[in-house]
Amino acid sequence: MSDKARDLSALAEIVEKCQRCELAAGRTNVVFGEGSPEAQLVFVGEAPGYHEDLQGKPFVGSAGRFLDELLREILGLRREEVYIANVIKCRPPDNRDPSAQEIETCKPYLMKQLGIIGPRVVCTLGNFATKTLTGRREGITRLRRKPIKVDRFYVFPIFHPAAALHRGDLYDEVRQDFASLKEFLESPEPPDETPQMELF
Repeated sequence: MSDKARDLSALAEIVEKCQRCELAAGRTNVVFGEGSPEAQLVFVGEAPGYHEDLQGKPFVGSAGRFLDELLREILGLRREEVYIANVIKCRPPDNRDPSAQEIETCKPYLMKQLGIIGPRVVCTLGNFATKTLTGRREGITRLRRKPIKVDRFYVFPIFHPAAALHRGDLYDEVRQDFASLKEFLESPEPPDETPQMELF
């Protein structure tokens, strides 16, 4: 086991015992995250849903199957080659939006995960993940596909895959988001377009 894998495992044990907010009382499982500890690309979503809570794994429902398809067909990657996590580690009741307090309570766990993995790119899926990692107030529609340098990595905001499942007109947009992500991953590291943000 590598040092990164060992550190992630130790952090997961801490998170699994977390009682820092009211979400702990209603969870079936903590959804810590999974994938390669050596990943250069990390995907960050909002919070676990019903299926994720039952299985204790991120993105295992219909949005997860779509994500796997996008990874395979557009990026040429398997789920095992990236790392997938959420801002919130426990499912909010009825899949409601996480509160600001819940986000701030859980955010340190995510930042520790990213600190251990040390990815080049963190692809944020949707508004909550993007705002949490960048502090930017603009919505995902304005920020998507625009890399933002945050401390030691780039944040690359895109639509959440679930958006395409709820709105068919966004299907092609989500696929184009992944095509843009592929272009960014294959490009030389660009000059900073935004002030560097310190999160650690």
